Amino acid sequence: MLRVAKPEGFGNIVLEEVPMPPVGPQEVRVRSKVSLISRGSEILRRYMREEEINPAIMGYSLAGVVDAVGSEVAHRFQPGDRVMAVAPHAQYAVQPSEGYDGPRVWPIPDDISFEEATFLPLAKSGVIWAQSPGIRPRHTVVIMGQGLVGNLVLQAARQHLCERIIVVDAIAKRCQQGLDYGADHAIDVNETDPVERVMELTEGEGADIVFECVGGKPGLNSFAQAQQMVRVGGTLHLIGLYHGQPLPLDAARMQRRRMLGGYFQEDPGEVMMARTVELMQAGKIRVKPMISHRFPYQQAKEAFDLLYERLSEAMGVLLIWEE
Repeated sequence: MLRVAKPEGFGNIVLEEVPMPPVGPQEVRVRSKVSLISRGSEILRRYMREEEINPAIMGYSLAGVVDAVGSEVAHRFQPGDRVMAVAPHAQYAVQPSEGYDGPRVWPIPDDISFEEATFLPLAKSGVIWAQSPGIRPRHTVVIMGQGLVGNLVLQAARQHLCERIIVVDAIAKRCQQGLDYGADHAIDVNETDPVERVMELTEGEGADIVFECVGGKPGLNSFAQAQQMVRVGGTLHLIGLYHGQPLPLDAARMQRRRMLGGYFQEDPGEVMMARTVELMQAGKIRVKPMISHRFPYQQAKEAFDLLYERLSEAMGVLLIWEE
């Protein structure tokens, strides 16, 4: 079979042929239909590195059909079942049905397409992140960054019926997309100082909750701005990663404010996944409009290059393994 690999060298994305993976007693083998490329982790943590990357982390989400099942999970999955798998980009992927943070293989309802299903792990994260800081109906929420992560946090946060959601980004198209997905205000940092605008919209009080979803080098400045936006008693939820250097934490500014890092998952992973599927089925989390590009798997290199070189054009980029 073929899989996506990244040997030594900046941007060195290749396809390599490897043996078909065997299936253990608690594992499921999936024949891929489509996989989703994550701009944050796969570009900043893999594509841009000079060193060789472990193929096991080259990708994180695919959808397809069950090809084979282990003896201990045969009561849950059968060959031909439509599933999502938390797995790398490959023609076939083997995963245990359960992982330390929840299910790694999940059945897909008939009303969710293979393409939409590739977003499920990231959408589940958005649901968890939005739940973690305790959004209340009176709250003003700011979401810094409107890539896939920021947009899914926006959609999940909207389910909490907060008073106002403000999105911030440096790409005009993403600001507009944030409005299309239910944000009350969008701030383009190329046109407006985001701190000044948030303080204006909140009558000088600041936001109750700020989600920092930018990451990478731009996230250094975004994180500094996020601290200035949080009101006394508010929460800054740090989600963005791969900044490349320490974040500029202003200890004085963060007095009487709370900061969360990453996941604070109160419910089991399978509960959160089921909740995410229900939200997607109900049209309350929409991912299809976020698909900007589709590439046949043979053009994996071109797909990664697009995300690195022309970010303003790309959002959800898919690799098609089988029509």
